[in-house]
This record gives sequence, C-alpha cells and structure tokens, in this order.
Amino acid sequence: MDTNHQHTHEITISLMSDGSSYKCRFKDKESEIEYLKYVPQPVLTVSPSWTSPGDSVTLTCSVEHPSAGWRFFWYKAVPQLSRYSYTPELLAGGTNGTEQDSYILHGQTHTAGYACRAGRGDPVSYTRYSGVKFVWSGGVNPAASLTVSPHRLQHFSIESLSLICEGNSTEWRVMKVDEDGDVFSCSYWGEMTGSTCNTDTRASSGVYWCESVTQSSNAANITIHSELLFI
Repeated sequence: MDTNHQHTHEITISLMSDGSSYKCRFKDKESEIEYLKYVPQPVLTVSPSWTSPGDSVTLTCSVEHPSAGWRFFWYKAVPQLSRYSYTPELLAGGTNGTEQDSYILHGQTHTAGYACRAGRGDPVSYTRYSGVKFVWSGGVNPAASLTVSPHRLQHFSIESLSLICEGNSTEWRVMKVDEDGDVFSCSYWGEMTGSTCNTDTRASSGVYWCESVTQSSNAANITIHSELLFI
C-alpha cells in the first residue's frame, strides 16, 4: 500500500457574514488549501416594502464591485411548507434576465417574497441568489387573510397571542420578519395547530403574515412590549 498517496477533495465553504462562498481544494496529508473561485451574493432591495392594492414596486439587485457585462435575473419566492424554505421561480419574461439592475412589478396586490441573482459570460456564470425580501400588503385579500387575537397591534410579552389564517388553502404557515430582518416560521416562537399559530412569551416585534404554496395574506406589523407601560 502506498502510504504517500494523497487524496484531493473539493469542498465549498459558505461565509455566513455576507452569504458569499468559496470553492477550494485541500490535500489530506499536507492540509493545503487552494482557493479557486469566489462566488458573490447580491443584495436585493424593494421599494416600497408596504403597498396598497395596485401599487408598483421596484426591485433593485446590487452586486459587490459592479462592472459591465452583468445580467440580472428576478424570482418570486415560492413557499415550501414541508422544508420551511422557499423555491425561486423566475418572474414572467425573465429567462434571459435584464441588463438593468432594477425590475418593476406593476399592480402589486398581495404579500409576496422576491429574490434576484446576476450572471455573465458564455456559458453564464451566476452569482448566488440574494436573500428573500418581502413586499407586504395591509389590504384585505379575499383569498387569504390573517387575524390577530387579541385584535390589536400592540401587545405585551407576558401575553399569549393567536394568529389565525383563513382562505382558499388547506395548509398554512405563519411567518415573521423581526426587527433585524431575519425570517422565522411559527415553529420557532410558538406552535402551529392547523391554520392557527399560538405564541408564547417568546413572541417579539415584527411583521407577521400567513402563507401557503399558492396564497399569501395581508401582513400585520405587531409590536411586543417587554413590560407594562404607564401613562
């Protein structure tokens, strides 16, 4: 047996601070690392983030160290209920991407999540997907609605809270974006029973909404106070 034989492996290291990643090779015996490729992650912004029915929304995709030759690809984030995640689905007409780093959604009517990525070259070399950004609607959607109980937007941390989903779908999950922009499903701060999320004292301030694979509800910006307020 050749004890000097070396195995080379290729791995991907993800960097959580900015979502970028590197591909590298390392050798078992020497533990050498050779960096091969830096894969950037673009940043998506939406404006406005709160809409009324019929509003237009601008998506903007920013790439670190921008240069000529990028094309931008735009996606709707489709909920995957069983995996507590989202699947990117190209927006209409987006197969070839756009030269512009912005994309306008006309006639926004409901809460939805979006993502982008960029690519260039032939064959195309893509960036990673951006993080999902949400456009929230406070208007009534007859196909999907969120009801907060007790029926108010100011609550105390000692209270329990119920978030009830109603609409044309049979399976729902309640989602929240907190004040730091992190996204969580009900299972992280409460318990999802059927179409209702019952929270405990771990509930925190943020934007809450219901979603199924095909529908999203109105959103509610709920504030949780850590102690009683005296006037």
